[in-house]
Amino acid sequence: MITSIAWKNVWRNKTRSLTVIAAVTVGVFAGVFSMAAINSSIVQRIDAAVNEELSHIQVNNKEFRSSGDLLDYISGPGAVISRLEQTEGVTDVTGRVIVRGMASTSAGSSAVEITGINIEKELGMFTLSRRLIPGTGSYFGADTRLNSVFIGEKLARELNIIRYILTPESFQKLTAESVPASVTEKLKEIEGVRFTTEKKLTKALTGILQAKEMKSYGLTIKEAAWSYREGSKIILNFLDVSGNQTGAAFRISGIYRTNNDLYEALSVFVPEAELRELTGLNEGQYHRIIAKLADNDLTGSVTPVIRESLPGLEVLSWKEIQTDLAMITDYINQIYGVFMAIILAGLAFGIVNTMLMSVLERTRELGMLSAIGMNRRRIFVMIMLESIFLSIVGGLAGMTVSAVVIGITGKTGINLVKYAEGMEAFGYSANLYPTIGADFFIILTVMIVITGILSAIYPARKALQLNPVEALRGE
Repeated sequence: MITSIAWKNVWRNKTRSLTVIAAVTVGVFAGVFSMAAINSSIVQRIDAAVNEELSHIQVNNKEFRSSGDLLDYISGPGAVISRLEQTEGVTDVTGRVIVRGMASTSAGSSAVEITGINIEKELGMFTLSRRLIPGTGSYFGADTRLNSVFIGEKLARELNIIRYILTPESFQKLTAESVPASVTEKLKEIEGVRFTTEKKLTKALTGILQAKEMKSYGLTIKEAAWSYREGSKIILNFLDVSGNQTGAAFRISGIYRTNNDLYEALSVFVPEAELRELTGLNEGQYHRIIAKLADNDLTGSVTPVIRESLPGLEVLSWKEIQTDLAMITDYINQIYGVFMAIILAGLAFGIVNTMLMSVLERTRELGMLSAIGMNRRRIFVMIMLESIFLSIVGGLAGMTVSAVVIGITGKTGINLVKYAEGMEAFGYSANLYPTIGADFFIILTVMIVITGILSAIYPARKALQLNPVEALRGE
């Protein structure tokens, strides 16, 4: 009976109740969607760290990461690989030869980390091959008399391998991207002009486009002007096992694009056999052995097991290498809780205000209920239920809207291309696909109920302080 009365009381003033419910809906939606967007960014970053850059677990010679010495390779690599393969939870294992050196062209040079890989094994373990930029070649698929190398787009830019030229095809792309004819007409002035760097193209565009046009279409124009001659060459120089300077010309097999500019600028990949031949390393000698796990959640439990079984080597999980990302991952639920608590605390004040107004407007009614025998406990419960109903209805509406919007944007994505340069400098994608677990909605439901209860305490206490006789005398 009390529940029925409380529900009817909620809708006595529909305008006020709907306003509160709408406020709760918007607040919950804003919080949930923001968390889903943040979560997607973290999930994408973890996926990239594990499947493109680091793997789950790395085993190194204890001196190698600090020294970078070619002779600091792993002793007994066969036994190490066998031990990893026998560890429960490990699905794939492979070794890498790693050399620090310089990459250069006639237009520039840059320090790089050259990684010799087993192409077939890495193809199954990592997703970097899927990051190949169309039109730049393949993932070690082309036959060439020169050595092959797979490099990042950032490095290709620094070495001026990538150039910019507006061709008729470029203008077709711009039209397809809905760039106005007024802008493309201005670009005719630099059609066919080859710019060796993005900086030079930007300077030219700034001279012929208005600031507003440059802001709106600058990135689109650069993408359309992007140019690369397949099969370009670079020179890689490094030291061999004897400490002598060596190197060779490498044909670029393909160029990859990730969301991590630093990784793109530093990491180049070559077949391990080619790197062994140039450095003088023997077959089976590796500087790093990496392992992939069946599930990322196993990282925390499997790493100590491997570390204990390989006491003479350095065993690191991706969390120990990417400490900043690991910290965010470990505390993400707490971050969600704090964020939503702040939003719900703000909404609680609105509910308190609404319920207090409702109590004060019903002074005579509450006095009447007390006079005919409704005890103070039931009046308290009735006010509490009214507040909880308002919170739950608004919360459910907010979560429903959130689920729908997250479902849609999770497929279409959210493009933050204007912030791409800054985000990719830290390894995060500018294309977000919001996602969040069902457990978050469960926690949120509990928080909403608690908010409703806490919001009702003061108005309910105010109702209990009413004197029935005085209340009945009131207007």
